Amino acid sequence: MTDAALPATTVSKAPTKPEVDWTKLFLGFGAMVIGQFMAILDIQIVAASLPQIQAGVGASTDQISWIQTAYLIPEVVMIPLSGYLSRLWGTQRLYLISCTGFIVMSVLTGLSSSIDMMILTRALQGFIGGAMIPTVFAVAFTAFPPERRVTASVIMGLIVTLAPTVGPTLGGHLTEALSWRWLFFINVPTGLVVLFGVYRWADFDKGDPSLAKGFDWFGLIVMAIFLMSMQFVLEEGAKDDWFDDSGILWLTVLAVIGGMVFIWRQLTYKNPIVELRAFANRNFSVGVLMTAVSGASLFGGTFLLPQFLGRVRHYSASEVGTTMIVSGLSMFLTGPIAGRLVRKTDPRVPMFIGFLLAGFGMYMAHGVTKEWGFWEFAGVQACRGVGVMIAMIATQQITMSTLPPHMVKNASGLVNLARNTGGAIGLALLATSITQQTALYYDDLSSKVTQGGATAGMMAGLMERMQQLGVTDPGGAARKAIGGMLEQQATVMAFGDSFTLLAIGCFVAAGVSLLAAPVKNAAPPPSDAH
Repeated sequence: MTDAALPATTVSKAPTKPEVDWTKLFLGFGAMVIGQFMAILDIQIVAASLPQIQAGVGASTDQISWIQTAYLIPEVVMIPLSGYLSRLWGTQRLYLISCTGFIVMSVLTGLSSSIDMMILTRALQGFIGGAMIPTVFAVAFTAFPPERRVTASVIMGLIVTLAPTVGPTLGGHLTEALSWRWLFFINVPTGLVVLFGVYRWADFDKGDPSLAKGFDWFGLIVMAIFLMSMQFVLEEGAKDDWFDDSGILWLTVLAVIGGMVFIWRQLTYKNPIVELRAFANRNFSVGVLMTAVSGASLFGGTFLLPQFLGRVRHYSASEVGTTMIVSGLSMFLTGPIAGRLVRKTDPRVPMFIGFLLAGFGMYMAHGVTKEWGFWEFAGVQACRGVGVMIAMIATQQITMSTLPPHMVKNASGLVNLARNTGGAIGLALLATSITQQTALYYDDLSSKVTQGGATAGMMAGLMERMQQLGVTDPGGAARKAIGGMLEQQATVMAFGDSFTLLAIGCFVAAGVSLLAAPVKNAAPPPSDAH
């Protein structure tokens, strides 16, 4: 009887979960991560090479900025749409289609002979390749068991932070060594490796063809109008004096109306493209807000420092890249430590600490001077880099850990959209702040100079120097030199204000992060729970 009872004991145990094939999981996920890095990198890789591209395709100064804008605007439509397509086709199929289209458009962009062709191919490259970004995020929270999701978050955090940081540096060196066309051709060998890896190992789920019935075409059109109008306003508003430009004003109205109609449609339609009900989850709502702030801090810091080094210190692309490497290294080294910290503690604590560190790093540069270079910015970058990495990984854990599995794919698109939108808002605010504060400081300095007695002596000394150099109009040259010095000083002070603005945003975010609900640590469960 005893022997006969033994099988019954075995049957009474909870059914075991299928064993995870770690080799297949990490190879498939790794291939997807490389593709994600490639897609994010392509946003910034052209930043240091715009003059060369401008000469190569015969573009005007106004047109060349569209090389980046044309990529970003359609991308924001695909990011939330990818959640629906992933459920419809399956992650692997969607990723293969996205990566193949990205490679083809990269080649066509590299072969462009006119600015019009390049803008079109860049737009298609951004739209098609946009699906490679959020799908990786979804896989991290669906294919990985709970006790390994923080590790996946660390890997994604490194990619999201490193790609925009190294993009301008890599692009500058590629252009110098080969030509600007290789900024796009480089995607071909990398993309082929990604395609092979995803096809071979990334079969993580199956699609649901029934979702094709009742596809919300009206919702898609409204979403595209809303997101593309909003992104255009954020990208171009600062250049066009915001609402002083009628086009920006009407696009803002269109974005607001489109946004309201889109939200109504998604909450009432039976088969919504984007599952907005995820916002009913408190941690998801707080996490999305924190993701937007971390995006503003990440892209804002990456925007401010190269701008300062180029405009004030007149650094070359390679010199800017060398200075920026501190930020990338600090993030890379912090990743594993941040993952362990998030795994061992309540994620709200490292999220709070991370935003405080990022804010403190930014505030260190509030008193920046025109003499600041590599070593002065090293501490700023290190502190900011460590803080952003800790905050980002903790935010990912808080945002997704309490969502039901069926919402994860759609939610991942919303999270990535929040990061991009936060970054766009941050860049728009910073660009406007620099322009306005520079003008205010210049007027203030000019008025003080004209009232001060030292001006006459400085003017006389400069005029004498100009006469010695044989300048035909020493008075005009002296006034121009003084104006240049005032302009530079005003610019430096405006950058100090912008660093402070970013710091304040991070400090506020640190306080808001405490509103999240407690999250249980993702520690490995007992063996009998598997």
